[in-house]
Amino acid sequence: MLHRMVSARVMLNINGITVRLGGRTILDNASAALPGKSRVGLIGRNGAGKSTLMKVMIGSIDPDTGEIEMPRKTRIGYLKQDAPQGTATPIETVLAADVERAALLTESETCEDADRLGEIYERLGAIDAYTAPARASSILVGLGFDEEMQNRPLDSYSGGWKMRVALAALLFSEPDLLLLDEPSNHLDLEATLWLENFLKSYPNMMVVISHERDLLNNVVDTILHVEGGRVAMYTGNYDSFERQRAERAAQLAAAKANQDAQRAKLQDYIARNSARASTAKQAQSRQKMLAKMQPIAAMAEDPSLSFEFPSPDELKPPLITLDLATVGYGETPILQRLNLRIDPNDRVALLGRNGNGKTTLARLLAAQLAPMHGAMNASGKMRVGYFTQYQVEELDGDDTPLETMIRVMPGKTPASVRAQLGRFGFQGDKAITKVGKLSGGERARLALALITRDAPHMLILDEPTNHLDVDAREALVQALNAYDGAVILVSHDRHMVELTADRLVLVDNGTAREYDGSMEDYIAFVLAGDPAAAEAKGKAKAKDKAADAAREQANALQKRAHEAEALVAKLTRQRDAIDRAIADPSVAEPWLARMNPHARAKERATVAKKLEAAEAVWFEISESLEGIAA
Repeated sequence: MLHRMVSARVMLNINGITVRLGGRTILDNASAALPGKSRVGLIGRNGAGKSTLMKVMIGSIDPDTGEIEMPRKTRIGYLKQDAPQGTATPIETVLAADVERAALLTESETCEDADRLGEIYERLGAIDAYTAPARASSILVGLGFDEEMQNRPLDSYSGGWKMRVALAALLFSEPDLLLLDEPSNHLDLEATLWLENFLKSYPNMMVVISHERDLLNNVVDTILHVEGGRVAMYTGNYDSFERQRAERAAQLAAAKANQDAQRAKLQDYIARNSARASTAKQAQSRQKMLAKMQPIAAMAEDPSLSFEFPSPDELKPPLITLDLATVGYGETPILQRLNLRIDPNDRVALLGRNGNGKTTLARLLAAQLAPMHGAMNASGKMRVGYFTQYQVEELDGDDTPLETMIRVMPGKTPASVRAQLGRFGFQGDKAITKVGKLSGGERARLALALITRDAPHMLILDEPTNHLDVDAREALVQALNAYDGAVILVSHDRHMVELTADRLVLVDNGTAREYDGSMEDYIAFVLAGDPAAAEAKGKAKAKDKAADAAREQANALQKRAHEAEALVAKLTRQRDAIDRAIADPSVAEPWLARMNPHARAKERATVAKKLEAAEAVWFEISESLEGIAA
């Protein structure tokens, strides 16, 4: 493929950018030089100014000071938040994104100048115009559109699917500088995996805002970190950034401790010597030195960044069982023949493309839908906390977190209400800040606080990470792993799935079933499109793993069997020796000869009891070995 780049060495220089919005400084003299062809992960806490910096790059925000420098005629591609509308189909919309190809094809239909027509066809060949439909279709397939969906009008789709079309069009246009702001927010896990794989081979420079740890590790080679209005550049992926940042934090902490000690020493000298004429000048000199000393600030940490799910009271398993259940809407079944059991402490991730029924199954488990056929049995005392994005969007912006929580916890003491808010980082002024002024991540935390107010036995989380930055996602992972109830998780963040789920359920082909492979196998299946091969590989790996475990167990049991057999033989010899001594004291062994008849009888009973116990252990181990062999 021939790529239309203005230069193989596109560079992006951020020179002293300052942006003030609403009386607040968002960016403060931010500067960085990004090398050409670099794959930049633009990261930072929510509200740090990442999207603002990207909008400066595309020219939709004029900075108060500073400028962005890049080569002239650089083609910039940016995913707008406005979804495409109209009767055009997704495939037509994506093809139209290549403006040059569309213009040349239109001109070729009416051009009568043979020379110009030759130039048009030559240019169409140079830009791979004739393979464009296949390339466009491939991108749409990767983002979840089959052939039938590619040819339906845009207005038949929801906003999330329309944004996928917009993303497909942007990727197809292949700009010299690709700018992506949270591109996976509208995607499921499967489309996220495809996007990550696509971006790995993207030929031009890109800057991507993302909180997806795996994407930042597997795609980018440079991290641009926004904090306190400034930007700092780190070479490498996200894990490398974390290591470098930790090292820098340690260095800063050491330097700050050293400076604090020096400051204390100067202050002590000044206090002791200012009033004495003989040392007043030295004290004044040190006072000037102290005034000029620039304080070293420790790296800022957010003390409000926390998640803590209250522990429920214990319930006997199972929490829920589905027996050949069918669920759907109206008269239309979506999922059929569902057989599933959920126990306390289960960690279940629901896999499958959007539209396959993951949310339908989640709503069934949350008792928001009743089975049309079959049976669903749930513990009568079970409480369920169900999180969806709609809850975040429906929060009243004029309320404070405290007012919101008081309303849903009637009769509870103020201390109980504030304790629940505190579990999710709403302390002090944060608890009385208007919801409308909270960041997206803070509103998501508030929604989680609301659904867990009565310590549910099961949490059902449908895309809980969309508004959370990387650090908040890590805090959520830790909280889920510390939580004592069951978790049902739907998420496109595979880092979260891998760290929290111990069971995978694939929702596909109108049903749901346990997925026998690992998460790695599922990723391979999504990228290769061969579920049978991936699952077979997963089963083979599981079988090999089970065989290895069986061998280890058998070896350990063999060792115990030998030990038990030796003990049985030893106790048998002791019992027989006592029997001989009782029958004929003259042949008693030395250790028995010293005993009187009563002591021998007592010793015989003790040894017989030990022998009986040893034989029982040996018999139990032998049965276990036979079971493993079978």
